[in-house]
Amino acid sequence: MDRRDFIKKATMAAAGAAVVSPVSAMLNTVTDEGKTKCKVLMINGSPRSDGNTFCCLQEIETTLQKHGIETEIVQIGRKPVRMCINCGGCHQNGGKGCVFDDDLCSVITEKMATADALIVGTPVYYGQPNGGVLSLMQRLFFSAGHLVQNKPAAALAVCRRGGATATLQTMNMMFEMMNMPVVTSQYWNIAYGAGKGEVKLDTEGMQTMRTLATNMAFLLQKIHADGNPAPQRDERPQFMNFIR
Repeated sequence: MDRRDFIKKATMAAAGAAVVSPVSAMLNTVTDEGKTKCKVLMINGSPRSDGNTFCCLQEIETTLQKHGIETEIVQIGRKPVRMCINCGGCHQNGGKGCVFDDDLCSVITEKMATADALIVGTPVYYGQPNGGVLSLMQRLFFSAGHLVQNKPAAALAVCRRGGATATLQTMNMMFEMMNMPVVTSQYWNIAYGAGKGEVKLDTEGMQTMRTLATNMAFLLQKIHADGNPAPQRDERPQFMNFIR
């Protein structure tokens, strides 16, 4: 058996085990009286409102709702999204967010205040996330980082052929800097498709999205089970430049 066959069989075995003993079997029913109701905010980082990225988010949304998780998908659309200019105005206005309040960033900032988790989907452009998504996330995290701290997050990438792993790495680096638990799946959160709706033909990709949603629901319920979703830290952040 060569390396390729071994990896394929090992992956199939792992997927089969997940089907036999899914995380969903351990999930609490959050719709029962007295249970905490959680909400996941999802951002469609594609200019196409009903393209392949949206199809992936819909697959995630359906699974999350089955587990009693509220969802909302926000389209980035085709209007310009300002980039962060490092003016520092957001740190001087009492935590109200970015001083530019004329685009999607202000909408997302308001929604993050009541969301318990974040999922961001993006198409792959030249091996990178959509530029609008990067501008949005950088401004959101810099101006309103307190709203995302300790909230689970996940990114997903949709591509025709390549560049998806680099795109995921770029997105996950932002989540890690904000103390956001990164939710995983059975594979990297990638789906493949070129034409509109083609991503639905990627059966493994769609299953990856459903597993991601199940893991997100499981983690959210565990985090909120004791009513104390944020860890207690003894140290304040320390920043150091290597040049002295």
